[in-house]
Amino acid sequence: MVELILASNSPRRKKILTDMGLEYKIVPSNYDEKLESDDFTYDKIEDLATQKCLDVVRRSDKNSLVLAADTVVVLHNKILGKPHTKENAYKMLKELSGETHMVVTSICAINTKTNRAATISTTSYVRFTEWTDEMIHHYVDTFNPLDKAGSYGIQELPPDYMDKYEGSFENIVGLSPESVRAVLEKLEYPIP
Repeated sequence: MVELILASNSPRRKKILTDMGLEYKIVPSNYDEKLESDDFTYDKIEDLATQKCLDVVRRSDKNSLVLAADTVVVLHNKILGKPHTKENAYKMLKELSGETHMVVTSICAINTKTNRAATISTTSYVRFTEWTDEMIHHYVDTFNPLDKAGSYGIQELPPDYMDKYEGSFENIVGLSPESVRAVLEKLEYPIP
C-alpha cells in the first residue's frame, strides 16, 4: 500500500485529514514560499503547491503519495501572505475590513511509485464586517495571526467579525475535504 504523506505541519490541515479518516505521516516541506510579486494567478499558487510537494517527493521513498497545499488570501487581485509582524497583521486586517476577498487553496499530490500528479484549486469567498481599530487590535493580540495567510483564521473569528462566506468553509481553514478526495481519486488512492 502506498503511504500517504502530508507535506505540512499545519494543525488545521492535520485535523482535516484525520477527520476524513485518512492515515498519513507528516514530512513538512522546506520549500521557500517567496513570491516575486503579489499579483494573483491560479498558476502561481498551483506552482507553489507543486514545488512544496516536489520538495518532499525528493526526500520520500518510491512507495508514497505526497500531498501538499498552499492557501492564499486575495483582495483586489493582490495576494495577502502571512504577516511577519503584528504591524503587518494589523495593516492586512484593516484592508480586509468591510471587504469581500477570495481564499484560494491549491493542492498538489504526487504518487512517487507511478510519477503521476494531480492538482486542484478551490476558491471560497469571505466578507468581513467593518472592523474598528479596537476590534483589529483585539484580534491581533488575542489570536496568533502571524502564521496565517491574510492574518486570520476563520475558525477563530469572533461572531461579529464576519458578515458571510461562500464556498467550502474547510477550504478557508486550509484544505477542502472534497478537493483532497478529488486529487486522491485521480491518483487511485483508496479513500475510507
